[in-house]
Amino acid sequence: MTLVRRRFLRLAAAAVAAPATTGIVLAQAPQGGPKLTQILRNDLQAQDQKVQETVVNVLEMAPGVGAPWHMHPAAQEILFVIEGSLTVEIEGQGTKVLKAGEIALMPAEVPHLARNDGIGGARALVTHSRADKEKPFVVAVKRAT
Repeated sequence: MTLVRRRFLRLAAAAVAAPATTGIVLAQAPQGGPKLTQILRNDLQAQDQKVQETVVNVLEMAPGVGAPWHMHPAAQEILFVIEGSLTVEIEGQGTKVLKAGEIALMPAEVPHLARNDGIGGARALVTHSRADKEKPFVVAVKRAT
C-alpha cells in the first residue's frame, strides 16, 4: 500500500507541475462541468496482457459540479484527490468523501460517480487500467431513483 501511495504521489506531483497546455482536454461539460485533461495514454509494454492500456487524466471540478453515473467496460478506475475534496458514490459500496491525499478504486463494470460537494475547487489524478481497448472507454448509466 505504501509503494502504491508513493507512486500516486509522484504522479500527482507531476500532474500539478505540468502546464495546462501540455494536456488534451477530453471532455468538458457545458457551463463549467468537470474538466478532464489527459496526461498519459500508453499501451503496456513487457507486461501481462491482461491489461492492455493505462490512461491517466487530471480531473478538475468546480464546487457543485459532478460527473453523471457511468461505468468503464473492462477498465478499473483509481481516483486520487490532489486538492480539495470529492464525493464518490460506487454502486453497492455507498458514498465516501475523499480529501486531498486519499484514494478510491472503482471496479470495472461497476456504476459510479464523482462530484464536488465542497465550497472550493477540486483536482484529482484519475487512472484507468483497461483490459480491452476495443470496448468503449466510458458508458453512461441510467439509475432508477
